[in-house]
Amino acid sequence: MDSEKIARKNLLRKSKETKGVPIRGHDFNEGRDYGKIINSFATTGFQATFLSRAIEITKKMIDENATIFLGFTSNMVSSGLREVLRYLVEHKKVDVVVTTAGGIEEDIIKCLGNFMLGDFRASGKELRKKGINRIGNIFAPNNRYVDFEKWMQPLLEEVYEMQKKTGKIPCGSDIIWKMGEKIGNSDSILYWAWKNKIPVHCPALGDGALGDNIYFFSFKHPDFKIDLVEDIAKMNNTTIGLKKTGLIILGSGVVKHAILNANMLRNGADYAVYINTAQEFDGSDAGALPEEAVSWGKILPGAESVKVFADATIVFPLLVAETFAKNN
Repeated sequence: MDSEKIARKNLLRKSKETKGVPIRGHDFNEGRDYGKIINSFATTGFQATFLSRAIEITKKMIDENATIFLGFTSNMVSSGLREVLRYLVEHKKVDVVVTTAGGIEEDIIKCLGNFMLGDFRASGKELRKKGINRIGNIFAPNNRYVDFEKWMQPLLEEVYEMQKKTGKIPCGSDIIWKMGEKIGNSDSILYWAWKNKIPVHCPALGDGALGDNIYFFSFKHPDFKIDLVEDIAKMNNTTIGLKKTGLIILGSGVVKHAILNANMLRNGADYAVYINTAQEFDGSDAGALPEEAVSWGKILPGAESVKVFADATIVFPLLVAETFAKNN
């Protein structure tokens, strides 16, 4: 067989036709209709199709009146996603919130002063000289944390005095609600959580500036305590006896695992949407796909789930626009 025939045989072999949905994106000859653009994600492929699936699953959570757990890491609050998250809590679109210490403290800190748009390539050395902390391309002046301490220490004093008066050790979620009540600012996620009595859990309360404040407070009041056991019980008990649960988790780490672990106690969630960029090759829970959670009983075998590999600051507002805020 000559070279041409060999090449043609290998390259031009016939295939079987596959059934399914043809790949097709938005045709801008049809105009700039954003609803149509987002609808076209379903047949675009790659992460656009996963985002379309996430929107579909979220709609089902809402339609089925599932108890919705919203989890997000602190960098989501550092960014402009804070306003999107606040909207969901303000309008009672979600039922349980789980975040990190940074997600708690930065929500309050932003009520005391703004973070500013910065640069990913800014010199850490120069920023340190100026007292500017960098969160990606967001600048958080250290004065914000000084102001946070001035605000937080009197609140801890109130909590401590109540502990002495009643003999009851407060749990972390009690303190978080107290923070929401005390800030009294409608821009705050925690304010609306307190006002709407939506529980906020923080499985890593001792981290970040919030942990620093507790640490400094303990020098003055070494007998001050926070009840970790009650926090664990409250978090886990939120899932027991629920008819259906839905999970929307932005980012990963301890927030993701805490929500999944609590749902394991009810034998798994009915719906799950992950949005993060973590990879699974190192065996981390952070990068694990929903299928791994099924093996643990954290997500039900018949559940509808998807992981969108994407920057949540880009895709989450689109998801909210097409679901929770669709008819507003």
